[in-house]
Amino acid sequence: MGWCYLMHEAKEWYRDQKIQRTLATLKKNGFQTFFAPTRRDAREKALSLIPPNAVVGVGGSITIREINLIDSLTTRGNTVVQHWLPPPGEDSVTTMRKEISSDVFLASSNAVTEDGKLINTDGTGNRIAAMIFGPRKVIVIAGINKIVKDVAEAIQRVKNVAAPMNARRLNINTPCAVTGVCTDCDSSDRICRVTTIMEKKPDQTDVTVILVGEELGF
Repeated sequence: MGWCYLMHEAKEWYRDQKIQRTLATLKKNGFQTFFAPTRRDAREKALSLIPPNAVVGVGGSITIREINLIDSLTTRGNTVVQHWLPPPGEDSVTTMRKEISSDVFLASSNAVTEDGKLINTDGTGNRIAAMIFGPRKVIVIAGINKIVKDVAEAIQRVKNVAAPMNARRLNINTPCAVTGVCTDCDSSDRICRVTTIMEKKPDQTDVTVILVGEELGF
């Protein structure tokens, strides 16, 4: 048995232990949980949880789009509401409000802690508002790159990993979009304005978390 095999086995074991710890604590905190080895598995699991006649809202998530879930929903006949692509004649904020009143809301999470918490930061707050209350069912899909030890590490991940890449993607005028480092800026384009720590499942919202054995999103 070669050293390459042993190294790969050790990495897989370590990853699996982290995933299982996180799934167990999420479940303890009231969230329904699933593990999907691949993005295809995550897409199929999400489709199985969404009624064919449901109106589905989608937050500004790279992850949801990376797994091609929106196309699958549209193909099978679901009405999909997404402010990235508002209907003709409708502004994105109006579409955001419709997302909050959808039957099912899809999002990722900026970070998922090993002790079972979801941490998210928004500029507008539409995504985290919908994740907490509004849609009866929320499905959170997160790659293994989103798993962190605790809330402190989650905040660091949001500020110095997710936010700079999102700011760069959106081509907005913040220092982190240039340097890749958070300076707690006062830019009018700042995207870190509202942060939530979901310690337990909200008591009136069904929240399912699907952890994926691949790196997805920012």
